[in-house]
Amino acid sequence: MQRVIFPYIGHPHQEFHSLPIAMEMAARHPDIEVHLASLTKTREAHLQYLASFYPEARVQYDLLKLPPFIGRMIDRRGPQPTDKILALFLNKEYFRRFQAIVVPERTSLYLRRMGVREPKLVWTRHGAGDRAVGFAKDVRHFDYILMAGDKVEQRLMAQGSLRPGHYRNGIYAKFDLVQRMNIHRARLFQNDRPTILYNPHFSRHLSSFPKFGIQILDYFARQQKYNLVFAPHYRLFDSHRTQAQRLFHPYRNCGHMLFDPGSEKSIDMTYTMGSDLYMGDVSSQVAEFLTTPRPCLFVDAHATQWRDNPNYTSWSLGNVIHSVTDLDHEIDRAFTMQTQFLDRQKSYIHDTFGHAVAGPSAATAANSIIDFLRAND
Repeated sequence: MQRVIFPYIGHPHQEFHSLPIAMEMAARHPDIEVHLASLTKTREAHLQYLASFYPEARVQYDLLKLPPFIGRMIDRRGPQPTDKILALFLNKEYFRRFQAIVVPERTSLYLRRMGVREPKLVWTRHGAGDRAVGFAKDVRHFDYILMAGDKVEQRLMAQGSLRPGHYRNGIYAKFDLVQRMNIHRARLFQNDRPTILYNPHFSRHLSSFPKFGIQILDYFARQQKYNLVFAPHYRLFDSHRTQAQRLFHPYRNCGHMLFDPGSEKSIDMTYTMGSDLYMGDVSSQVAEFLTTPRPCLFVDAHATQWRDNPNYTSWSLGNVIHSVTDLDHEIDRAFTMQTQFLDRQKSYIHDTFGHAVAGPSAATAANSIIDFLRAND
């Protein structure tokens, strides 16, 4: 019997991009033994929660070997790069037992340096953004790659990272899981105001939050025209999620403001589906937001030379501002100008997700992995 492992050594937002594939593989290929591997019991419990939306599938859960104190730190502040590499090293013999290792991140490529040669390495990617990190040159070392739309395929092909027969297009498994979880365009506030989602990135040299974040929060606290959901990238408050609550204390009586420094709702599309305008910088959540085209506003805190830069393609889908001193005008303008960006947004979504946005794709991904393994046994 062939065995396939889906290890989860990154952050929870990555789980949505490969777990549906694992569950479909287990349900559709009973001759394949599917394992899910976690860093801690807490992380395993989250996988079991997500897997519960696939009651027809049976998988095995494994805990990766780690010193207990490392596990406690991971539960407290998330896995750091050194934690992930240590986990790979301490479990390299475990990984050798599988025919394929399917991952949503690139850190697992270290297994090759550690002498783990036999299992096929499969990359599902996570997110659908344009940043250069998603097109790093080392991805050519994966044996098989799953991707959403033509945008990714063309960029990876142009840099020589794809080989015919070693990848599959049209895959964005997160949509499958969100649909099964019955997450929909929820009513986030009990009023009729338009809702703005502010979703800054975590990387300081790309994010708008360090420079403009408090000014943006202060603006929304003062005005009475809009609701605000402040739900940054899951990793913005990575190691200090509890302390982040102090940041929101001055706004505690603002019933039109919702703060989420990193809950399940910040990664399961609750806010992207429930908001009327997206405001952010380089987070790939803008692509998930635009599966239903709506106004966007991009905040440039770094005087970026973004035009004709493929890493900032999304900034062509709405206005780009360099100051937040007149946010009232800029938000109003984003709504009134939406018709000018509509066709561009539709084209972007087609290029980004292809057919994945129209229906389930995790089963297609699972089947393609099995087909690849059998053809390259």
